[in-house]
Amino acid sequence: MLDPAEQRVLGSLLEKEITVPASYPMTVNAVRMACNQTSSRDPVVDYDDEEVQQTLRALKDKELVVLHWQGAGSRVVKYAQTFAQRRGLGADERALITVLLLRGPQPAGALKTRTERLHAFADRSEVEACLTRMAAADEPLVYELPRQPGQHDTRWIHLLGPVDAGAPQPVAAPGVDRESVLAEGADARDDKVRATYGTVAAAYADALGDELDDLPFESWLLRRVVDLADGAPVIEVGSGPGHVTAFLAAAGAEATGLDLTPEMVDEARRRYPGVTYEVGDLRRLLRPTSSDGWGAVLAWYSLIHFAASELPEAIGALVRPLRPGGWLVLALHAGAEVRPVHEWFGHEVDVEVVLHDAGNVLAVVDGAGLQDVEWYLRGPFSGRGETTQRFYVLARKP
Repeated sequence: MLDPAEQRVLGSLLEKEITVPASYPMTVNAVRMACNQTSSRDPVVDYDDEEVQQTLRALKDKELVVLHWQGAGSRVVKYAQTFAQRRGLGADERALITVLLLRGPQPAGALKTRTERLHAFADRSEVEACLTRMAAADEPLVYELPRQPGQHDTRWIHLLGPVDAGAPQPVAAPGVDRESVLAEGADARDDKVRATYGTVAAAYADALGDELDDLPFESWLLRRVVDLADGAPVIEVGSGPGHVTAFLAAAGAEATGLDLTPEMVDEARRRYPGVTYEVGDLRRLLRPTSSDGWGAVLAWYSLIHFAASELPEAIGALVRPLRPGGWLVLALHAGAEVRPVHEWFGHEVDVEVVLHDAGNVLAVVDGAGLQDVEWYLRGPFSGRGETTQRFYVLARKP
């Protein structure tokens, strides 16, 4: 996963290799000037030499950049990208990735115009065909964002790292009744959730215990949460079989897992004996006994059975025990659907999964008084059998 600076530097190298081959490979100063262009860049940035040099070093460590010396005995170091070769990109794929790295989310029509110096697409349909092919690859490089209100065309993003796609707007989805999960009352819904996860606990843990090995973005995000907590204790509510909490602990956090289902807590304790796991309800979360509050509270796919009307109360309950400067972290399925689940990991179950509207979630987070809100939306990894968009939010308590 590339951070914004790494995306800009890599995109600049990809671009200049094609448009000004006589000046390629590039010096640090040339890379800085390419990154800081005020045209054909969004957003416009103002990197200094030190930041560019550090970023080039990070890309070299990821084996996406190599060093060249200008000539025999020369001390002038130049840089060249190896990403296109390593991924075996065709000229059409390379052109689209380059422009997406440099200019953010764009519709297919704009991509056709903006890639003309890099590759000549015959028409918009050829651009769309290439994007579709890249999105359907075993390791997809691009993703088509859902159309937002007021947008004429859908936009595309690359999947090489976090992309600011603009905050999604709250929308009312006709025919989607996210309150249906409360038809028999909240207690009955909780009983169904507890029974479902109790039934699948062992199979769930076997199937998903190592899933973070194949999820580089999520792993990066969790490590970042550990850094943001800055040594304060963190807790994952709805910790299930415990693998996410154990990941946080291995990354250096004083981590605790909390789950509604005793069978899940038993699985977590058995598999990760050095980590603390407790049975409890996220809506009644308390402060840690060793600190004035949690450095981070993670609800990692633990709000997926809540009705939309329950989110303000649930998120408020997670925010209250945060210490000042502590972080709330949410992971959800995004969409406009309530999915009944009757078979899971080979067991018969009876539960509903709620796909929440991203804009509505952000509105609730804002209403909770949180600041410095970040959010990320990624498409499903079809190779892992995913069928939903994944939505991640980080927000800080003042």
